[in-house]
Amino acid sequence: MIEHGLDSGLDPELDAFYRVLERRRDVRAEFSGEPIDDDVLMRVLGAAHTAPSVGMSQPWDFVLVSDTEARARFREHVLGEREVFESQLDGERSQTFRRIKIEGILESSLGIVVTYDPQRGSPAVLGRHAIADAGLYSVCLAIQNLWLAATAENLGVGWVSFYREEFLADLVELPDGVRPVAWLCLGPVRELQRVPDLERHGWRRRRPLTEALHRERYGKR
Repeated sequence: MIEHGLDSGLDPELDAFYRVLERRRDVRAEFSGEPIDDDVLMRVLGAAHTAPSVGMSQPWDFVLVSDTEARARFREHVLGEREVFESQLDGERSQTFRRIKIEGILESSLGIVVTYDPQRGSPAVLGRHAIADAGLYSVCLAIQNLWLAATAENLGVGWVSFYREEFLADLVELPDGVRPVAWLCLGPVRELQRVPDLERHGWRRRRPLTEALHRERYGKR
């Protein structure tokens, strides 16, 4: 939940914005598999493409993956990486993890691979000379835009992170030097959970905002 709450006295447009933020979830099991209207998909991708980027480099691309065989291959790889992660957990943590679904690759309507090209705008990317990862941060902003737009359109998004970059780059034939930042599962959903999955299953609880606030110096509350 958003810590400041949703005041009924807010301007309706502002209230609607905060409700989208509050409704956003990382979706796994709730995809319906129904197709996405092309106009809706273009609006969501358009929102991603309007994200701010360092030096206006727009270092992202979006690979749309609907092919069932490719998605099945990716899911098999992801489940293998799930086993690798689970093997590193102790007994109680392992049992908790087993209850958590980590992907909706086949259940969702579409996979979107969001990529980062560090050469986009090179050699002089304005603002990146001192912070090499600024371009990668820009891609994450595009992903957040996509996620919020999808939520506003009553679509679900699930970010799959259990994969090796080399495997995914090969699967969708990325050029040398272009990194896959995310595989996003996208599609209509039966519902959006009120409580995030990891919290519902007891993996981790959300920190209150007060614990994340510092005044002037780190550690000064």
